[in-house]
Amino acid sequence: MTNLMTYNNIMKNLNINEIKAHFSSWLAKVSSGETVIVCKRNVPIAEIKPIVALSKKQRPIGLAGKEYPNFQISDSFFEPLPDDIAAAFNGEDS
Repeated sequence: MTNLMTYNNIMKNLNINEIKAHFSSWLAKVSSGETVIVCKRNVPIAEIKPIVALSKKQRPIGLAGKEYPNFQISDSFFEPLPDDIAAAFNGEDS
């Protein structure tokens, strides 16, 4: 039988009727890190697992300056686009 261990959390295989009977308690276990495999007549059909928490700290602005200290934007970057390319961006025929 397949090893049902992942990230040091044991997965529980439960049939739909078992989950329906105690849905809120299973969701509490999922929120604490456990993964639940939903089965229909003992055949796995879905997986309920916790969502990875998003980072609460703000991302710094200007990462390119730290990782690439010699990074420079050329002056041509700020020049207007040629007419045919600008027309293509606006959905116009050139």
